[in-house]
Amino acid sequence: MRRRDAVVETRKEENEEQMWRESMETPHKCFGNAFMVTFLLLNLSLGRVSGADSYSRDDFPVDFVFGSGTSAYQVEGSANEEGRSRSIWDTFAHAGYAHGENGDVACDGYHKYKEDVRLMVETGLEAYRFSISWSRLLPNGRGPVNPKGIQYYNNLINQLISNGIQPHVTLHNYDLPQVLEDEYGGWVSRDIIRDFTYYADVCFREFGDRVLYWTTVNEPNVFAFGGYDHGISPPQRCSPPFCAIKSNKGNSTYESYFAVHHILLAHASAARLYRRKYRNKQHGYVGISVYSFGFFPQTNTEKDRVATKRVRDFMVGWVMEPLQYGDYPISMKTNAGIRIPAFTTRESEQVKGSSDFIGVIHYTNANITDNPDALKNQLRDFSADMAANMSGIDLFGNDEYPVTPWGLREELNKFKLLYGNPPIFIHENGQRTASNSSLQDVSRVKYLHGYIGGVLDALRDGLNIKGYFVWSFLDLFELLDAYKSSFGLYYVDRDDPELKRHPKLSAKWYSRFLKNRSSSIVGTVELEKDPSLVSIGHLFE
Repeated sequence: MRRRDAVVETRKEENEEQMWRESMETPHKCFGNAFMVTFLLLNLSLGRVSGADSYSRDDFPVDFVFGSGTSAYQVEGSANEEGRSRSIWDTFAHAGYAHGENGDVACDGYHKYKEDVRLMVETGLEAYRFSISWSRLLPNGRGPVNPKGIQYYNNLINQLISNGIQPHVTLHNYDLPQVLEDEYGGWVSRDIIRDFTYYADVCFREFGDRVLYWTTVNEPNVFAFGGYDHGISPPQRCSPPFCAIKSNKGNSTYESYFAVHHILLAHASAARLYRRKYRNKQHGYVGISVYSFGFFPQTNTEKDRVATKRVRDFMVGWVMEPLQYGDYPISMKTNAGIRIPAFTTRESEQVKGSSDFIGVIHYTNANITDNPDALKNQLRDFSADMAANMSGIDLFGNDEYPVTPWGLREELNKFKLLYGNPPIFIHENGQRTASNSSLQDVSRVKYLHGYIGGVLDALRDGLNIKGYFVWSFLDLFELLDAYKSSFGLYYVDRDDPELKRHPKLSAKWYSRFLKNRSSSIVGTVELEKDPSLVSIGHLFE
């Protein structure tokens, strides 16, 4: 086994050297836990360099891909059609936790996929990231395959391929079949490893001749924290006093740890299956994604710097260290104790090196304050185990994110320093606005311009970044606030029976960038005069 103490010390020295070398000024913000779900708007410094100011598509490597993304429950609709069974996201939405709204219809992508692919072509997308609905493909969670589900995803994939758009597929995005949740508790049980591997096998077999990039599970860290600690997302498992909802199922003290443990084992099992059975023929890649803030200490004190490292261990290292080193971070094992499962030697070997790439999901920064008193409580959950306070953005609101791409750049550099510079796709990055705010979403253009420039800076730092996906392609059914906020390049008119799509200013800007017609934010002024935007401006009057 490795000398973990030496590794940790080396990382600390490298991290300090990196901070000195880049001479990055830390923005001053403040954090408070409040179950870690309600984040306050950050007071961010505006004097920072925000990435390359002027660039073009040609500044990126030829094999670097630009795309956009959605997920099955958020876009497909047709929730009760052609053999699809309920998922835990259906149950969550219909229980009223999404402002009384649901994804039964969503954007009707199930029927409008050809139109949507046409819009992707017009935009100039090089890749499209979407997820497969497990309960549409396998209504019983395992066993017989639904031929209508196979047909739909074949049609979508073929439509993308025929138009020169590279499909990137996620297997699980918050939508475990409800039947498996009811049968044995879903991700808190080891039984899920077998069933997920079976499901992955079906997808590899049916679609792997055309799909090269597979993500097993979307942001397991946030999925587990939200769904198994505070219960604010599917499957709503938690226990008092940690619940943010009324719940009579779950145990917040350990279930989030169990869920991620089983996700990592299921991921490793699926990756092992792919490498043994499919890789030589299909030549694809299997990865996993992780949610990351830009983490900064509240003060330039040793205690806040150490707390910041500990929070990164809990939020990012939770997934990344097992993949890189075969075990959880020391700080997690110390603070969680026997509540965090241990890998056997064989499991450690299987998880280590099981990811061909990492999908990074990033929107904004967070400031960290040390909170050692949290460890004095005998009854603790994931948040208390971190022994730190965080502050940031209200997850339930629709306030816009500040444009702070240096946070993403610094976090990407941590992947290089701590985890061996793995291949990375930026799987989600985008600006939140209030729903129906305006088609002339200048703030989203500024955000995308800044962050794409930040990715270019990270590439020049030597980061192994392979692609960037804007979240999201359409205005979707969002996890925490349904249709109250939007991230889309395209507005979906929900008052129109046909759910007509309309391009926003951001879609026009992104298209011009991808076609090498616009290389800086100066082009925004010209785009604001675009007659196609003016002609549908009445939608927001």
